[in-house]
Amino acid sequence: MKITVIGTGLIGSQLAAELTARGHAVTSASLSSGVDLLTGAGLDTALAGAEVVVNATNSPTFDEQSIAFFRTTVGNLLAAGERAGVRHQVVLSIVGVDRVPDLDYYRAKVLQEELLRGGPTPYSIVRATQFFEFMEPTMAWTSDESAVRLPATPLRPIASRDVVDALADVATGAPLGGVLEVAGPDTFPLDEIGRMTLAARGDRRPVVVDDRAGLFAAVPGDVLTPGPGARIAPTRYRDWLNG
Repeated sequence: MKITVIGTGLIGSQLAAELTARGHAVTSASLSSGVDLLTGAGLDTALAGAEVVVNATNSPTFDEQSIAFFRTTVGNLLAAGERAGVRHQVVLSIVGVDRVPDLDYYRAKVLQEELLRGGPTPYSIVRATQFFEFMEPTMAWTSDESAVRLPATPLRPIASRDVVDALADVATGAPLGGVLEVAGPDTFPLDEIGRMTLAARGDRRPVVVDDRAGLFAAVPGDVLTPGPGARIAPTRYRDWLNG
């Protein structure tokens, strides 16, 4: 199967390698390879002959500009896919994305999903929980030399490797025509994730619960945890930290 992976970041690079290892012909498309989703430049070449496209791109900003980014890039990608005869469009999204209207980036991702659903090509949406690899950067936003401040938002984080496995399975299967949620095996409040992370790094700073701190302060309740029927990944955060 010929598959084009759009994006060469944390997920896209691993996904291209995984699909290649499974025996598929993979094209990796990004700005560095001459593909510009905002202008459409290079898309026709990158999608030539592709049966499946996996969109693992991210907006360069997380503010309201991300809405325009996804509106333009999804439109360009769907149009190029139709010209190329692509039979399956897959996008990576976020668990609970449609239940956090106060975050511009989440509203932008909802738009991305809506445009895909309304497009001309059979589709699949894979919604993942927060990646293990992003826990420390999340903590850094609200840290200083004396303490780390985090809200007690419930999360069910997942290893990026496990997200890649799910994406590869979906990309090589029949279009879902809907959403698959994927999540890690354990639910923790974010402040507890912070304590586990600091302990594993030998950092003795305390974690202070502050429900106004950082990006997840805008998240109500447990909306970022998956519902029934989610695919539960095997890798545990404690094991990953100590691995």
